[in-house]
Amino acid sequence: MGLLYTKFYMDFDEDDWKQVSNDPIVFRATKDDVTLDVEDTSHKSYKLNFKEGGTIKLFRVTGKFRLTWDDESIV
Repeated sequence: MGLLYTKFYMDFDEDDWKQVSNDPIVFRATKDDVTLDVEDTSHKSYKLNFKEGGTIKLFRVTGKFRLTWDDESIV
């Protein structure tokens, strides 16, 4: 399972992602090899590549966002 904290809200492109749940907030990749660029709270940049059907959960946690995903979701 992957875990990152970021201070920035993530924008999920409607062509690549579909929101499948509101509580918790979950997005599912609608294509193969969908990339998310994430800057963590330490200002380190990550490029996460998701498979079609891969999901990422977004939780708001006191001034930041917690992103989690299953390893099977990553290319």
